Amino acid sequence: MSEEGDTFFVNLAEKFLGLLLVIIGAIMIYLTVSTSALGAFSLFFGILSVIMLIIGLFLLLVRASE
Repeated sequence: MSEEGDTFFVNLAEKFLGLLLVIIGAIMIYLTVSTSALGAFSLFFGILSVIMLIIGLFLLLVRASE
């Protein structure tokens, strides 16, 4: 098996997971801010969504070692 093809799919999976985390984190931020029914848990879900957004951006921006 070629090493070049393996790293391509690892990079592709990493970028896809990063994009997915960014989208889910952005949706969670929007829903946390716009929903008042969360009450005391809004801070918890806000921090959780920001963490997901940061991890997703990190996965999108960092290049994997070859």
